[in-house]
Amino acid sequence: MPLTFKITQQTLELDLGGNFSGYDNEAEKSDLFNALPQSKKLLVNAENLKDWDSTLVVILYNLAKQAGQQKIPYDYSSLPDNLRRLVSLALEVDRRPPSPPNRKSPWLETLGGWGISVYSGFIGGLKFLGRTTASIGRFLRGKAVMRPVDFWFAMEDCGYRAVAIVSLVSFMVGLILAFVGAIQLQTFGAQIYVASLVTIGMTRIMGAIMAGIIMAGRTGASYAAAIGTMQVNEEVDALKTMGIPVTDFLVLPRTLSLILTMPVLTVLADFMGIFGGTFVGTVMLDISLQEYIKYSVDTFSMKNFLVGTFHGFLYGLIISLCGCYYGVNSGRNADSVGKAATKAVVSAIVWMIVVTGILTFIFKAMNI
Repeated sequence: MPLTFKITQQTLELDLGGNFSGYDNEAEKSDLFNALPQSKKLLVNAENLKDWDSTLVVILYNLAKQAGQQKIPYDYSSLPDNLRRLVSLALEVDRRPPSPPNRKSPWLETLGGWGISVYSGFIGGLKFLGRTTASIGRFLRGKAVMRPVDFWFAMEDCGYRAVAIVSLVSFMVGLILAFVGAIQLQTFGAQIYVASLVTIGMTRIMGAIMAGIIMAGRTGASYAAAIGTMQVNEEVDALKTMGIPVTDFLVLPRTLSLILTMPVLTVLADFMGIFGGTFVGTVMLDISLQEYIKYSVDTFSMKNFLVGTFHGFLYGLIISLCGCYYGVNSGRNADSVGKAATKAVVSAIVWMIVVTGILTFIFKAMNI
């Protein structure tokens, strides 16, 4: 049936007589909606309405919505009860719920909340460190619940698979360090000391820092994401239900593998950085290879080498603890896993810098 309407004394009278099931005449609907602004009242006559479906509900809903926006009164009293209730229900539903009020807390309350949050995180980190230390103690006594396959899998992931990226980045860092140092040393005609600069810088701290940053972004995030996904899938809860210590089964193999591989990766970063400096010295500064190697060997100090390796050992512990901590304490959705991985990387890098500052002060006081 067509949509029959007329305007009488500024009243738009819509006659719904017959069958309106599957109504799809777009031209008639457009004419009806265009006629509504020309009237001051909408009156619907549905006394002869027979069959109808949701298409008629949509038309009546849009009519009422447009009339409400233009402050035109409408009369739907002649509609069947079930149709009138459907239209009323559609009009009552708020499709854009109001946003919660933006309540601004007093600065003292905000500061207190931040302090409580920091304190809770600090205590949680200490407890996790204590559980991990106890787990390592059980491992040394041969009582840890750890599968060897998990340890070797973690060792493989953070071992030879990380060699390529650590080598490339460390080579580029040594190259850049040599190039930047050469710019200043050339003004004094002392470009030969680029070899000493790169050797001391890489073996003392730069090799360990670059390996640590790479492994924090590569392996620390992987630990947090993997354990966080297990948290989402309730696998961590299953381990707790079976009485298996989570630190033994999940944290211990990852921590041990990274503690063992980070010193090796640090040594690799040291020599790749020195190799990068050699490339700059011999190709760009016209220093003979024999002379460059001589100055590098003369500057090489076992004390600096061991300090850098010790830094790598601590960095491995920090990266594994941060990654596993945020993974175990992750939420139970995909967004929480992503946030856990981000927090693991950021926290690992921050703590590495903090530990580096502390160790630098201690080694300086001890004349190491």
